[in-house]
Amino acid sequence: MSQAAIDKGFTTKGQSTSEMAGNVAYTASDYQHNQEKIAHLMAQLNQLVLDKPQAIKLALSGIFAGGHLLLQDLPGMGKTTLAQGLAQLLGMSFSRVQFTNDMLPADILGMSIYNQSQQRFEFRPGPIFTQLLLADEINRSSPKTQSALLEAMEERQVTQDGKTYSLPQPFFVIATQNPLQQAGVYPLPESQLDRFLLCLSLGYPSPAAEREILKGQDRRKLLKEMASVLDTEAVLLAQQGVTQVHVADVVLDYLQRLVAKTRTSQEYHGLSPRGVLSLQRAAQAYAYVSGHMEVTPEDIQAVFAAVTDHRLGQRFVPGRVVDGQVSDAQITKTIAQGILAEVAVI
Repeated sequence: MSQAAIDKGFTTKGQSTSEMAGNVAYTASDYQHNQEKIAHLMAQLNQLVLDKPQAIKLALSGIFAGGHLLLQDLPGMGKTTLAQGLAQLLGMSFSRVQFTNDMLPADILGMSIYNQSQQRFEFRPGPIFTQLLLADEINRSSPKTQSALLEAMEERQVTQDGKTYSLPQPFFVIATQNPLQQAGVYPLPESQLDRFLLCLSLGYPSPAAEREILKGQDRRKLLKEMASVLDTEAVLLAQQGVTQVHVADVVLDYLQRLVAKTRTSQEYHGLSPRGVLSLQRAAQAYAYVSGHMEVTPEDIQAVFAAVTDHRLGQRFVPGRVVDGQVSDAQITKTIAQGILAEVAVI
């Protein structure tokens, strides 16, 4: 991309590039510098989680969009490795909570403990007070515990005993979820699902990637050897950059046609206004990660399923491979894929 094109992406009507940079503390040089690091970061992640470049790109887009990520898949597919890799390479503080059916909200949020020496109660922060929280197997906990995350995910704060405590910035939740067919799981309610910007499934690796895993270095050891590529300041700058990615009216027309299509079915609820804003923000972040400052219809198509399927009631069903053939459960189109096929770009 030329310098002129980059500068144009950071200019709004009636403002020069320097004026806009002064308003949001983000410049074209910041963009170029971050883009180089983002390319390196994705290359590192692709070494850690093999054969999943699109899922990695979407996950990183979700982070830069300021949203939370839900990973649905069978155990052992690399969900936790991806979350740990993102935290490590983005230079963010990290906490992992293993959700169980006997977990209480205080186990995540923290609790007030009486300090006898000072004759008063003190709040002891829980593991949620971090920049990236991995909620491992979130659907193994009760709905009461799941709901403890709602305020934190939406407001970036925790309220305990009438007092409000701000969470570190940036703050993200990456949750893993096992298939509902497995024992001991509670389905996430719609209000909880709606807090996740993106929902992804990694799926099985290709035979070539699986052979490399078998013959290569242990993923956990490889993760420990990786150094951070970005830091907190760079992540916050990237989030500011995403807000400046331009969305033309003709692209918004296409986005609204897709949204309108979700609202015509009798089988599921259509996208809410919050879902529509999530779709736009995810498309802007995907464009930013892709290296351009204007959203295209292809960017919307790339994020559409990840943003909408879990909001439209699509449930994850693990695919099976029998005699080298993929079963019908895996090749069946998702709701979002069906909508994309029916709505014309122009």
